[in-house]
Amino acid sequence: MSLIIAKNISKSFGAEDVLSDISLTVPPNARIGMVGPNGSGKSTLLEILIGLQAPDQGSVQRAKNVRIGYLPQQLTVIEERSAQELCFDVFSDLIETRGRLKKLEASLSVNPDDSETLGQYGKMLTAFESAGGFMIETRVRQTLEGLGISDGEESRSWGQLSGGQKTRAYLAKLLLSEPDLLVLDEPTNHLDIDSVEFLENYLQSYFGAVLLVSHDRFFLDQVASSMIDLSWSIEFYNGNYTAYLRQRCERYERRLKEYEAQQAHIAKEEEFIRRNIEGVKTRQAQGRRKRLERLIGENALTRPPSADQIKLQLRTDLRSGDLVLRTRNVKVGYADDRVVLISMPDATLLRGECAAIIGPNGTGKSTLIKTILGQLEPLEGEILMGSNLKIGYFAQAHELLRPDFTVFDEIAESAPAFTPAEIRNFAARFLFNGDDVYKKISSLSGGERGRLAIALLSLKDANLLLLDEPMNHLDVASQETLQAILKEFNGTILLISHDRYLVDAMATQLWIVDPSSRSLEIYAGSYREYIEKKKAAKRTAEPDGTVSAAPKGSNAALPDRKPKRSNNERLRLEKKARALEERITALEEELSGIGAEMNEANLPFERLSALSERYNKVDNDLSAAIDEWSALDL
Repeated sequence: MSLIIAKNISKSFGAEDVLSDISLTVPPNARIGMVGPNGSGKSTLLEILIGLQAPDQGSVQRAKNVRIGYLPQQLTVIEERSAQELCFDVFSDLIETRGRLKKLEASLSVNPDDSETLGQYGKMLTAFESAGGFMIETRVRQTLEGLGISDGEESRSWGQLSGGQKTRAYLAKLLLSEPDLLVLDEPTNHLDIDSVEFLENYLQSYFGAVLLVSHDRFFLDQVASSMIDLSWSIEFYNGNYTAYLRQRCERYERRLKEYEAQQAHIAKEEEFIRRNIEGVKTRQAQGRRKRLERLIGENALTRPPSADQIKLQLRTDLRSGDLVLRTRNVKVGYADDRVVLISMPDATLLRGECAAIIGPNGTGKSTLIKTILGQLEPLEGEILMGSNLKIGYFAQAHELLRPDFTVFDEIAESAPAFTPAEIRNFAARFLFNGDDVYKKISSLSGGERGRLAIALLSLKDANLLLLDEPMNHLDVASQETLQAILKEFNGTILLISHDRYLVDAMATQLWIVDPSSRSLEIYAGSYREYIEKKKAAKRTAEPDGTVSAAPKGSNAALPDRKPKRSNNERLRLEKKARALEERITALEEELSGIGAEMNEANLPFERLSALSERYNKVDNDLSAAIDEWSALDL
């Protein structure tokens, strides 16, 4: 029996129809991914399916006693407990049983010949062991660590955790509770690559059903076995995200041919009727007219809709030398504090290649790009640029855009030879239609700024693109279009991105930043090949497939022990570490809040300038705090 059956669901908010006549089922063990543009009703549909909202029309049936775990896109849960305590609450029955076992053990230590107590103890112990009672602590620790909560974060009170940490802690609780159906709304939003890979592996072997909404195309590729598209009404597809893309294209082409064939048939019939309605074939024409009216009234096909897409070819006529970039003994950081963010091995980038820089936030990836651009000097070593290069730079925060300019002004500045009509036509290719071209940059959304930055980049005739998170704020359709554009680019690309689907499609080599050693590893190959190499190495290290139970940072994993310290010295360092961790958390939250406000539309220029200045200061303070924390020899 299906876990959920929805029939003819409709939902409106005011005059806006969000969902219309939606029917679907969620069978046991399903792996369903859901996509669609912003505002298409994905989150609303999830909440209707699990009972948090009621449909205006239609019905939802849920299996009797079905257990559903739901992760919303914006977590509003308020807790008094730590992340660890929240997860242990999942096993409250087993923990209670463990307490009863201890009482029975105490009783048996006094009277070991009590056969009744001994029998009760044996049955309870067997049930406790089969339910995984002896693995509670290990499972909680592994799940929290897998989702990036460790090194003391698991013991902090709820109020001390950042928004992202709270979401990860709540997700850990959901995974450990093992419901019949996991409903996840953008679960990868607050996860780094390692945590996303942990979640992928977990869901791939999960015994229950999974229904998820995500913009992470690589994640959908790894997890989903069927797809739902809410772009216009509702469409169902078999297979993962890549299979969905292929089938969607095939369906569109088939429906377009069917529509065009019907239109040709209608035109032919109308022409016959027009020529013969009053001639010798009038009765035949009248019969055809009746059939045509019935066809148009009952079986007329509509032209299949296609999403508005960026219309662009990113090509260059300027040929660079074969050698585009070479580094020698480079160390990246800021000259004022001399702290090394990244130590690089010697790297070479050739014409036509794409190198993708990947790693957690705050590890110096953008600083590396700025160093290659010449905006910063390397702390050590040298960066050699090839001949005949013209560089195009896409900045993550779009700081190259001027807030008081309009879209029209920015394009006119970059293309002075364009007439006003050419500027408007060019803007329309990037979905700035009508009066949109007169919007000020300060009033644009994050996605609109991203589209404009791409538009300006296309005017530069650059043969080396330095791209810092180009997919940020773009919907899935725009991500697909931009990826196709970059794939056809005939120059060289150096790319920073958390979008693994883009990285896998584009990269010929990976530059992987390791925050613990502040070093950079170069891997010649695709992202999927790199992942398979990591999995193979893990299987070799752990042939039985188990996860090491040694806690992070334990001496069991270290060949050399640190020299002993006095208690006072140790306490002083631990106190300083806790203070720095609290400061880092506060700065991360402030940075996130500033970034969210900067992406709001219609911000006054003065406010946007103040936010930009504050963002840079907080970002520098955060880097300094992380550096100080990393330097502590605990």
